[in-house]
Amino acid sequence: MTALSKEAAQREDFREILRIVRPGSRVLDVGCGEGALLELLGQDKGVDGRGLEISPGGVAACLARGLSVVQGDADHDLDDFPTGAFHYAVLSQTLQAVRAPRHVLDELLRIADRAIVSFPNFGHWRVRWSLFSRGRMPETRALPDPWWNTANIHLCTLRDFLDLAEDLDLQIEACSALTQGKPARSIDPEKGLENWRAEAAIFLLSRRTPALRPTLDLETSQTTASDLFNP
Repeated sequence: MTALSKEAAQREDFREILRIVRPGSRVLDVGCGEGALLELLGQDKGVDGRGLEISPGGVAACLARGLSVVQGDADHDLDDFPTGAFHYAVLSQTLQAVRAPRHVLDELLRIADRAIVSFPNFGHWRVRWSLFSRGRMPETRALPDPWWNTANIHLCTLRDFLDLAEDLDLQIEACSALTQGKPARSIDPEKGLENWRAEAAIFLLSRRTPALRPTLDLETSQTTASDLFNP
């Protein structure tokens, strides 16, 4: 295991994603950074992993590690991916940084059978206390950057996310909370107390009524998949 993999293996959100993903699955990691999660998924679950990353430096780091990653913007470039190309689309700690969260979430579940989405919870009690007591934007483990230097533009609470999932007619198959680096804890996100307790949350999502679509073979497809997915 490389140094990057060892560091990534200590992240509890990555541990939970590893637990969720089935071995041998086709996985798209959106906003994959330097490829830490993709590398773990390949090593531990034998997935056919592909990545989309906006940062040229992140793409270069992924390619140097032999990962199949293309440069692109989740807000615009997910539209180019073939329907039903993956078993899972992962959006880890990225939803709050995209310009069109509703569109991105909708696209994830067009591209894949299931989406794994994690984000910091702006309803956590530390966030509420910071706003109440100091009247200032909070800085916490889940939200470490000052307001003027953060990539986050669409922060939300668990309750906000549940409303969006309902609006998109999505099924929540599982949900886990992350707090202060502790192991992920399975929760019912409908319970109001969890909106106070969870620093961050991980959702496993699918469509309540799956759309009829062909199964795509990435190796033989004549669509744009051959251009997007080759290393």
